[in-house]
Amino acid sequence: MKNPIIAFVLVIMFIAVSASAAPLPATGTVEAFFSPQGGVTEAVVNEIGKARTEILVQAYSFTSKPIAKAIVDARKRGVRIEAILDKSNATARYTAATFLVNVGIPVLIDAEHAIAHNKIMIIDRATLITGSFNFTKAAEEKNAENLLIIKGNKPLVEKYLYNYETHKTHATPYTR
Repeated sequence: MKNPIIAFVLVIMFIAVSASAAPLPATGTVEAFFSPQGGVTEAVVNEIGKARTEILVQAYSFTSKPIAKAIVDARKRGVRIEAILDKSNATARYTAATFLVNVGIPVLIDAEHAIAHNKIMIIDRATLITGSFNFTKAAEEKNAENLLIIKGNKPLVEKYLYNYETHKTHATPYTR
């Protein structure tokens, strides 16, 4: 662990949110979306539009212009944004990594794994967006993908936050 403060925070988070596969309570609401042409991108953009304080993004592939624009609009409203992307985003021809960095959004690259295949957004530490849906045009228009928007399940969000922070410890800043 590179930073002892981050290590301490992770230990505390681990104690607070067990990393085991123990069942979590089924609380809150869940909306399910499917592509192609199922309005998944629109659902993500709508949730980003509701963000008030923070959006954390983990993505394998991120090339969706509408989602990237919604994130930039959220930043302009004062929402803190941070992204952890797969290493393919550091070298891909079309990626949101450069776009996001150019507007002042911190982007980290997770090169620790063969593929950093997470596809999540955590909004205001209360809304969780997850599923197979890559944040891409192809995922909306051509692929068979799914997406869940989960609200009101704090223990589940905390597990995802723990996972996010774990990957953040070994990710490195994106440089164009």
